[in-house]
Amino acid sequence: MPVGTGPGAFGEALAGGVLVLDGGLSHQLEAQGCALSDALWTARLLADAPEQIAAAHTAYVRAGAQVLITASYQATFEGFARRGLGRRETAELLRRSVALARAAGEGKAWVAASVGPYGAMLADGSEYRGRYGLSVRRLAAFHRPRVEALAAAGPDVLALETVPDAVEAEALLRAAEGCGVPVWLSYTVAGGRTRAGQGLAEAFAVAAGNDQVAAVGVNCCEPAEAAEALATAVAVTGRPAVVYPNSGERWDAEARGWRGAPRYGPAVAPELAAEWAAGARLIGGCCRVGPETVAAVASALGTAAATAPEGSEGREASERRKRSVGREGRKMPGGG
Repeated sequence: MPVGTGPGAFGEALAGGVLVLDGGLSHQLEAQGCALSDALWTARLLADAPEQIAAAHTAYVRAGAQVLITASYQATFEGFARRGLGRRETAELLRRSVALARAAGEGKAWVAASVGPYGAMLADGSEYRGRYGLSVRRLAAFHRPRVEALAAAGPDVLALETVPDAVEAEALLRAAEGCGVPVWLSYTVAGGRTRAGQGLAEAFAVAAGNDQVAAVGVNCCEPAEAAEALATAVAVTGRPAVVYPNSGERWDAEARGWRGAPRYGPAVAPELAAEWAAGARLIGGCCRVGPETVAAVASALGTAAATAPEGSEGREASERRKRSVGREGRKMPGGG
């Protein structure tokens, strides 16, 4: 599937049918033996081991992913400044995140540049609470420099992802205005509401009527939350939906391990993907969802002759490296 060019090409692709997203970048990186306990999370590897990011992207392409989400979820000017990097160096790392995904896709995959929430920069789990006490204006000012740097690198779409709060969603959309790249807006949700507690109809309404928005939906949530959220997203905005939930396992911060059985894995992925495809045009996975599940989604949707690296999913490599702040996963992308 050679990808198109220009700001309208991605929207045209969505109109043509479902595209398969990748899975959790952090999950595959940990399966490759990468330690992700740093406050920069997967973004650290942009500077220290870009070849690992490239390998993770390649694993998802081989599994059948048609859209790759970059390792920029937690990459911010402020975060890298704490490590001693200047703005020029950080801008180069943001560009590198797009270049790595583009190269791995080999002309057959779209590239979504991940823009994570403000709380991801804080690295304290607050992206799963929202309500930072900051205005839309201040949040937009925080996000704008990173959006500009990523847009300049030439992705096909910006993934405004794992957004916990309608206030931050409004800020992200404002920050992306005029950047020349379409966006998707994806909330993290729980109990049928945003993590900040807003109703989903209210939350998705911030994207209604915005021509820059190519898709709306949810990620980094329980699989069971997805169908109802997608129906609301489509009804409120009239846009195609995007969905990439977690595996359904839960992170036990006290025990430093994952608990429960996966509820979104290779065995059930075909059924769930078929259900979500009623409204979604972008379907993939987030925390603890690896190439095997992506391959099952791709096979079920008939988008690729998908094969996953044997043994790439279900490993226990991530347990001891789970981030010290006890967040629930992702990209947690990533979404990165």
